[in-house]
Amino acid sequence: MSNYVFQQATKEKSKLKLAIFGPSGSGKTYTALRLAKGISEELGGEIGVIDTEFGSASKYSDRFNFKVVNLDEPNISNMVDLLKVAAGFDVLIIDSLSHTWKELLDEINKLARTKYRGNTWSAWSEGTPMQQEFVKALQKFPTHLIVTMRTKTEWLTVTENGKTRPVRVGLAPEQGKGIEYEFDMLMEINPEHAVNVIKDRTGRFQDEIVEEPGEDFGKEILAWLQDGVAPKKTKADLISEGARLELSPQEIGQALKEANAEWDPDQWDTMLNIITGFAESKEVAE
Repeated sequence: MSNYVFQQATKEKSKLKLAIFGPSGSGKTYTALRLAKGISEELGGEIGVIDTEFGSASKYSDRFNFKVVNLDEPNISNMVDLLKVAAGFDVLIIDSLSHTWKELLDEINKLARTKYRGNTWSAWSEGTPMQQEFVKALQKFPTHLIVTMRTKTEWLTVTENGKTRPVRVGLAPEQGKGIEYEFDMLMEINPEHAVNVIKDRTGRFQDEIVEEPGEDFGKEILAWLQDGVAPKKTKADLISEGARLELSPQEIGQALKEANAEWDPDQWDTMLNIITGFAESKEVAE
Protein backbone atom coordinates (compact mmCIF):
# COMPACT_ATOMS: atom_id res chain seq x y z
CA MET A 1 0.00 0.00 0.00
CA SER A 2 1.37 3.42 -0.96
CA ASN A 3 2.30 5.97 1.72
CA TYR A 4 2.09 8.90 -0.69
CA VAL A 5 -0.47 11.58 0.17
CA PHE A 6 -1.45 14.47 -2.10
CA GLN A 7 -1.80 17.83 -0.33
CA GLN A 8 -3.25 21.16 -1.42
CA ALA A 9 -0.56 23.22 -3.19
CA THR A 10 0.19 26.63 -1.68
CA LYS A 11 2.54 29.42 -2.75
CA GLU A 12 5.35 29.72 -0.23
CA LYS A 13 7.67 32.60 0.35
CA SER A 14 10.91 31.86 -1.45
CA LYS A 15 14.46 33.08 -2.03
CA LEU A 16 15.66 34.48 -5.33
CA LYS A 17 17.78 32.25 -7.55
CA LEU A 18 18.66 34.50 -10.49
CA ALA A 19 21.20 34.11 -13.30
CA ILE A 20 22.18 37.00 -15.56
CA PHE A 21 24.17 36.17 -18.68
CA GLY A 22 25.51 38.26 -21.53
CA PRO A 23 28.58 39.33 -23.48
CA SER A 24 31.47 41.39 -22.18
CA GLY A 25 30.51 44.99 -21.46
CA SER A 26 26.79 44.35 -21.22
CA GLY A 27 26.64 45.36 -17.55
CA LYS A 28 26.23 42.04 -15.75
CA THR A 29 28.10 43.04 -12.59
CA TYR A 30 26.52 46.49 -12.32
CA THR A 31 23.01 45.13 -12.91
CA ALA A 32 23.50 42.39 -10.32
CA LEU A 33 24.63 44.99 -7.77
CA ARG A 34 21.64 47.25 -8.49
CA LEU A 35 19.15 44.42 -8.09
CA ALA A 36 20.89 43.23 -4.92
CA LYS A 37 20.83 46.76 -3.50
CA GLY A 38 17.08 47.02 -4.03
CA ILE A 39 16.51 43.70 -2.28
CA SER A 40 18.86 44.45 0.62
CA GLU A 41 17.31 47.90 1.18
CA GLU A 42 13.92 46.27 1.67
CA LEU A 43 15.36 43.64 4.00
CA GLY A 44 17.71 45.98 5.84
CA GLY A 45 20.48 43.46 5.26
CA GLU A 46 23.93 42.93 3.77
CA ILE A 47 25.21 42.10 0.30
CA GLY A 48 28.09 39.68 -0.20
CA VAL A 49 30.03 39.23 -3.44
CA ILE A 50 32.22 36.34 -4.56
CA ASP A 51 34.35 38.01 -7.25
CA THR A 52 36.19 35.81 -9.75
CA GLU A 53 36.69 38.73 -12.15
CA PHE A 54 39.91 40.03 -10.58
CA GLY A 55 38.29 42.73 -8.45
CA SER A 56 35.85 44.09 -11.04
CA ALA A 57 32.98 44.33 -8.54
CA SER A 58 35.03 46.49 -6.17
CA LYS A 59 35.24 49.16 -8.86
CA TYR A 60 31.64 49.94 -7.93
CA SER A 61 32.28 50.14 -4.19
CA ASP A 62 31.81 53.91 -4.28
CA ARG A 63 28.18 53.36 -5.36
CA PHE A 64 27.25 50.18 -3.52
CA ASN A 65 27.82 48.90 0.00
CA PHE A 66 28.92 45.26 0.05
CA LYS A 67 31.52 42.83 1.35
CA VAL A 68 33.66 40.93 -1.11
CA VAL A 69 35.96 37.95 -1.45
CA ASN A 70 38.26 38.10 -4.48
CA LEU A 71 38.60 34.45 -5.41
CA ASP A 72 41.70 33.83 -7.52
CA GLU A 73 41.09 30.07 -7.71
CA PRO A 74 37.33 29.69 -8.28
CA ASN A 75 37.35 25.90 -8.43
CA ILE A 76 34.36 23.92 -7.24
CA SER A 77 35.88 23.04 -3.86
CA ASN A 78 36.56 26.71 -3.02
CA MET A 79 33.15 27.79 -4.29
CA VAL A 80 31.29 25.20 -2.21
CA ASP A 81 33.24 26.25 0.89
CA LEU A 82 32.51 29.93 0.25
CA LEU A 83 28.80 29.29 -0.23
CA LYS A 84 28.71 27.88 3.29
CA VAL A 85 30.54 30.92 4.68
CA ALA A 86 28.29 33.34 2.77
CA ALA A 87 25.02 31.94 4.11
CA GLY A 88 24.75 34.84 6.54
CA PHE A 89 24.33 37.48 3.82
CA ASP A 90 20.82 38.55 2.82
CA VAL A 91 21.89 38.65 -0.83
CA LEU A 92 24.91 36.92 -2.39
CA ILE A 93 26.31 37.71 -5.84
CA ILE A 94 28.66 35.33 -7.64
CA ASP A 95 30.44 37.22 -10.41
CA SER A 96 30.94 35.11 -12.38
CA LEU A 97 29.90 31.47 -12.51
CA SER A 98 31.76 30.95 -15.79
CA HIS A 99 35.20 30.85 -14.18
CA THR A 100 34.23 27.83 -12.08
CA TRP A 101 33.24 26.02 -15.27
CA LYS A 102 36.58 26.89 -16.87
CA GLU A 103 38.40 25.61 -13.78
CA LEU A 104 36.47 22.33 -14.06
CA LEU A 105 37.32 21.98 -17.76
CA ASP A 106 40.99 22.49 -16.92
CA GLU A 107 40.73 19.83 -14.22
CA ILE A 108 39.10 17.41 -16.67
CA ASN A 109 41.88 17.97 -19.19
CA LYS A 110 44.48 17.39 -16.49
CA LEU A 111 42.79 14.16 -15.37
CA ALA A 112 42.55 12.98 -18.97
CA ARG A 113 46.28 13.51 -19.52
CA THR A 114 47.56 12.10 -16.22
CA LYS A 115 45.07 9.36 -15.35
CA TYR A 116 43.02 8.35 -18.38
CA ARG A 117 45.60 8.28 -21.20
CA GLY A 118 44.08 11.28 -22.92
CA ASN A 119 40.51 9.97 -22.73
CA THR A 120 38.46 13.05 -21.81
CA TRP A 121 35.22 11.04 -21.81
CA SER A 122 36.56 8.82 -19.01
CA ALA A 123 37.79 11.85 -17.07
CA TRP A 124 34.22 13.15 -16.92
CA SER A 125 33.41 10.18 -14.64
CA GLU A 126 35.09 12.32 -11.99
CA GLY A 127 34.13 15.71 -13.39
CA THR A 128 30.38 15.13 -13.50
CA PRO A 129 30.07 14.46 -9.73
CA MET A 130 32.07 17.65 -9.10
CA GLN A 131 29.64 19.71 -11.18
CA GLN A 132 26.68 18.02 -9.50
CA GLU A 133 28.11 18.91 -6.09
CA PHE A 134 28.39 22.55 -7.15
CA VAL A 135 24.86 22.68 -8.55
CA LYS A 136 23.51 21.13 -5.35
CA ALA A 137 25.31 23.76 -3.28
CA LEU A 138 23.71 26.51 -5.39
CA GLN A 139 20.27 24.94 -5.02
CA LYS A 140 20.61 24.65 -1.24
CA PHE A 141 21.94 28.17 -0.69
CA PRO A 142 19.57 29.55 1.96
CA THR A 143 19.32 33.24 1.04
CA HIS A 144 18.85 35.33 -2.13
CA LEU A 145 21.37 34.43 -4.84
CA ILE A 146 22.30 36.33 -8.02
CA VAL A 147 24.94 34.91 -10.35
CA THR A 148 26.40 36.23 -13.58
CA MET A 149 27.65 34.16 -16.50
CA ARG A 150 29.69 35.13 -19.52
CA THR A 151 28.64 34.25 -23.04
CA LYS A 152 30.75 33.72 -26.10
CA THR A 153 30.54 36.75 -28.33
CA GLU A 154 29.77 36.74 -32.03
CA TRP A 155 29.51 39.60 -34.52
CA LEU A 156 26.68 39.63 -37.03
CA THR A 157 26.10 41.99 -39.94
CA VAL A 158 22.60 43.50 -40.08
CA THR A 159 21.03 45.75 -42.68
CA GLU A 160 18.82 48.67 -41.63
CA ASN A 161 17.49 51.35 -44.00
CA GLY A 162 19.78 50.10 -46.71
CA LYS A 163 22.89 50.36 -44.52
CA THR A 164 24.85 47.52 -42.99
CA ARG A 165 26.46 47.57 -39.58
CA PRO A 166 28.08 45.02 -37.24
CA VAL A 167 26.12 43.94 -34.16
CA ARG A 168 27.67 42.12 -31.22
CA VAL A 169 25.54 39.31 -29.81
CA GLY A 170 25.98 36.82 -26.99
CA LEU A 171 25.45 33.10 -27.38
CA ALA A 172 24.85 30.41 -24.73
CA PRO A 173 26.15 30.93 -21.16
CA GLU A 174 29.64 29.62 -20.48
CA GLN A 175 28.69 27.02 -17.91
CA GLY A 176 27.63 23.38 -17.76
CA LYS A 177 24.91 22.19 -20.10
CA GLY A 178 21.47 22.67 -18.55
CA ILE A 179 22.63 25.13 -15.87
CA GLU A 180 19.65 27.37 -16.75
CA TYR A 181 17.31 24.79 -15.22
CA GLU A 182 18.81 25.41 -11.77
CA PHE A 183 17.54 29.00 -11.52
CA ASP A 184 14.06 30.40 -10.97
CA MET A 185 14.85 33.48 -13.06
CA LEU A 186 17.07 33.76 -16.11
CA MET A 187 17.89 37.11 -17.70
CA GLU A 188 19.81 37.71 -20.89
CA ILE A 189 21.43 41.15 -20.97
CA ASN A 190 22.51 42.82 -24.21
CA PRO A 191 25.24 45.41 -24.93
CA GLU A 192 22.64 48.18 -24.54
CA HIS A 193 22.11 47.03 -20.89
CA ALA A 194 18.52 45.85 -21.42
CA VAL A 195 17.51 42.47 -20.04
CA ASN A 196 15.16 39.94 -21.56
CA VAL A 197 13.52 37.84 -18.83
CA ILE A 198 13.58 34.54 -20.68
CA LYS A 199 12.65 32.42 -17.67
CA ASP A 200 10.61 33.41 -14.64
CA ARG A 201 8.96 30.86 -12.37
CA THR A 202 7.16 33.67 -10.58
CA GLY A 203 5.25 34.26 -13.82
CA ARG A 204 5.24 37.96 -13.06
CA PHE A 205 8.01 39.10 -15.42
CA GLN A 206 8.15 36.37 -18.06
CA ASP A 207 9.25 37.65 -21.51
CA GLU A 208 9.51 41.26 -20.31
CA ILE A 209 12.20 43.53 -21.74
CA VAL A 210 13.50 45.78 -18.97
CA GLU A 211 15.71 48.71 -19.90
CA GLU A 212 18.62 49.11 -17.47
CA PRO A 213 16.97 47.26 -14.56
CA GLY A 214 17.83 48.71 -11.18
CA GLU A 215 16.93 48.89 -7.52
CA ASP A 216 13.19 49.28 -8.09
CA PHE A 217 13.12 46.14 -10.22
CA GLY A 218 14.90 44.25 -7.44
CA LYS A 219 12.24 45.44 -4.99
CA GLU A 220 9.47 44.30 -7.34
CA ILE A 221 10.99 40.82 -7.56
CA LEU A 222 11.34 40.64 -3.77
CA ALA A 223 7.73 41.69 -3.23
CA TRP A 224 6.51 38.80 -5.37
CA LEU A 225 8.82 36.31 -3.65
CA GLN A 226 7.55 37.37 -0.23
CA ASP A 227 3.90 37.14 -1.24
CA GLY A 228 3.08 33.75 0.23
CA VAL A 229 3.14 31.63 3.35
CA ALA A 230 6.42 31.02 5.13
CA PRO A 231 7.77 27.51 4.40
CA LYS A 232 8.01 25.08 7.29
CA LYS A 233 11.48 24.89 8.80
CA THR A 234 13.18 21.51 9.07
CA LYS A 235 15.86 19.97 11.26
CA ALA A 236 18.24 20.42 8.34
CA ASP A 237 17.58 24.18 8.52
CA LEU A 238 18.47 24.18 12.22
CA ILE A 239 21.66 22.21 11.52
CA SER A 240 22.54 24.74 8.81
CA GLU A 241 22.03 27.63 11.24
CA GLY A 242 24.10 25.78 13.81
CA ALA A 243 26.94 25.28 11.34
CA ARG A 244 26.96 29.04 10.74
CA LEU A 245 27.43 29.41 14.52
CA GLU A 246 30.16 26.73 14.44
CA LEU A 247 27.98 24.22 16.28
CA SER A 248 27.92 20.51 15.42
CA PRO A 249 24.60 18.61 15.26
CA GLN A 250 25.55 16.99 18.57
CA GLU A 251 26.04 20.41 20.19
CA ILE A 252 22.66 21.56 18.84
CA GLY A 253 21.08 18.53 20.50
CA GLN A 254 22.93 19.35 23.73
CA ALA A 255 21.70 22.97 23.59
CA LEU A 256 18.06 21.87 23.23
CA LYS A 257 18.44 19.33 26.01
CA GLU A 258 19.91 21.89 28.42
CA ALA A 259 17.00 24.22 27.62
CA ASN A 260 14.47 21.40 28.23
CA ALA A 261 13.28 21.85 24.66
CA GLU A 262 12.54 19.49 21.80
CA TRP A 263 12.59 20.12 18.07
CA ASP A 264 9.45 22.01 17.06
CA PRO A 265 9.23 23.70 13.64
CA ASP A 266 6.45 25.95 14.95
CA GLN A 267 8.87 27.37 17.54
CA TRP A 268 11.60 28.29 15.08
CA ASP A 269 12.54 31.60 16.72
CA THR A 270 12.84 29.84 20.08
CA MET A 271 15.06 27.17 18.53
CA LEU A 272 17.33 29.86 17.06
CA ASN A 273 17.53 31.74 20.36
CA ILE A 274 18.51 28.54 22.18
CA ILE A 275 21.36 27.58 19.85
CA THR A 276 22.56 31.19 19.55
CA GLY A 277 22.76 31.47 23.33
CA PHE A 278 24.56 28.13 23.51
CA ALA A 279 27.09 29.27 20.89
CA GLU A 280 27.72 32.52 22.77
CA SER A 281 28.28 30.71 26.07
CA LYS A 282 30.60 28.26 24.32
CA GLU A 283 32.64 31.16 22.92
CA VAL A 284 32.95 32.75 26.38
CA ALA A 285 34.07 29.43 27.89
CA GLU A 286 36.77 29.06 25.27
